[in-house]
Amino acid sequence: MIAKTIRTCFPIAVAAVADKAEEINKLNVFPVPDGDTGTNMSLTLQSVVKELAALSVDADMDGIAGAITHGSLMGARGNSGVITSQILRGVAEGLREAGEPISSADIASAFRRAVKVAFQAVRKPIEGTILTVLRDVSTKADECEKRRMSVEETLDALVVEAYQSVARTPDLLPVLKENGVVDSGAFGFAVFLENFVAAALGRTSKVENFSATFEADTNSAKAGALDRVKIEANDDWEGSEFRYCNEFLFKAEKPFDEDEALKFLGSMGDCELLVGAYPDYKVHVHSNTPNLVLEHMLQFGQVYEVFIHNMDLEVAERTAKIHADQEASAEPAKPLGFVAVAAGSGEAEILESLGVDVVVSGGQTMNPSTADLLEAVSRVNAESVIILPNNGNIRMAAEAAASACEDKHVYVVPTKTVPQAFSALFAVMPDMPVEDLVEAMTEAKASVRDGEVTRAVRDSQASDGAPIHDGDVMGIICDSIDIVGSDVHQVTLDCINRMMDEEEGDALTILAGQDMSDEDFEKLIEAIEEAQPDLEIDAHRGEQPLYPVIFSIE
Repeated sequence: MIAKTIRTCFPIAVAAVADKAEEINKLNVFPVPDGDTGTNMSLTLQSVVKELAALSVDADMDGIAGAITHGSLMGARGNSGVITSQILRGVAEGLREAGEPISSADIASAFRRAVKVAFQAVRKPIEGTILTVLRDVSTKADECEKRRMSVEETLDALVVEAYQSVARTPDLLPVLKENGVVDSGAFGFAVFLENFVAAALGRTSKVENFSATFEADTNSAKAGALDRVKIEANDDWEGSEFRYCNEFLFKAEKPFDEDEALKFLGSMGDCELLVGAYPDYKVHVHSNTPNLVLEHMLQFGQVYEVFIHNMDLEVAERTAKIHADQEASAEPAKPLGFVAVAAGSGEAEILESLGVDVVVSGGQTMNPSTADLLEAVSRVNAESVIILPNNGNIRMAAEAAASACEDKHVYVVPTKTVPQAFSALFAVMPDMPVEDLVEAMTEAKASVRDGEVTRAVRDSQASDGAPIHDGDVMGIICDSIDIVGSDVHQVTLDCINRMMDEEEGDALTILAGQDMSDEDFEKLIEAIEEAQPDLEIDAHRGEQPLYPVIFSIE
């Protein structure tokens, strides 16, 4: 049960952190204001999701813990990512001994293990960071165990404590207070915990009835923490003594003194971390001489997955982004803005090029909540906002967000796919009254015939009753599984040919998913051009997961 819960809830919490990554990045002022904490935490967590997905369906807690430990270590990015990996490792190791069903005592034990592992990884723990929040959450878990609270009560209490601890970080770390922000890594950790708990308890909304301990006029710990998330450009920051963030994976070929290696890293710079267990390690240090760091570790084994970031340039980029945001917020609200949902980075880029102000990460297996969409609407500096859900499962959340928004007029154009959103956005006429525009966009998206190609994950049957087996390639035309085969290219061609036979079209928009290589995509386009020479093809990389090909014909 515990293993199944983790496999189900972990991706949901990771998606929430990914959605907040840019917001977390903007909070990043310690140890270096290079604006990458949210990105690094998100990449680290996504590596775990991939490891979990590769496990067999009946994997036990030992297998889950191993995947979490290995995935987070191999995928750890930056100081925040490495520390996050150690927190995850500790919790996972602690849960190996948990009973079924899990108890508050098991939860407390897991967080005590996380504190031990994470604090051992950092030579000089700093108060007011993610480590402080972890320790506070662990202390709260111990208290819940002593009071014999239920699992639900315990988990709720831990989320409350996480946000309260986040809100206290500026009082513990002066650089945070100077910049008017909470600690970025701590905030990211609270977001992950909140969403994991909400998923584990089967809630569609997050815990909101927090009791604040830090401001008399605030009745929500989460709101109190967010109240301190006021971004300020720190042009007076003097810069770190060290320019380069060096991180790499290390495979030892012979035993070596880990303490001595860590001391050497400390002599090369700061924020030094050496985590893992023989023979696999993750190394992180801020240094001016990354070559010497690599040369030293090469004495004992092999280095790979080497990343060297120039933090001076990243700091300048962060400051420029903050100034741009401040200038945008100072501008008067424009008449109309757009929010859209997309699963792939390529899809998001196209939507933004067509005028979408905020793209929310989500899709078929990662549906954003009403709260996520409301938060996106709040970021659009416009009097009226149109939401494009781009998935049938997201439409209700979008409509709920539209109804719940009080300070803006919010409308929903019920797009089911990203290609439908493209057509709807092409129909936008700037001077048209918003109600008329919503109607025009709805009509435009209705004229789109779309298709998707994906693989079956279980046995089923097509629209004509033909059997579908796990692993088969399915061609979905306008929500109907009409083509079944074994080859993505052939199924895509069969779908397009059938759609053209039913009703000729002039233009094809086609998006390649993240699992399709550029070479394969080019071959597919060539095959379509040969089969349908009169069809104008607009091809892009959508980078959407699960669906190698998404397309539409108009």
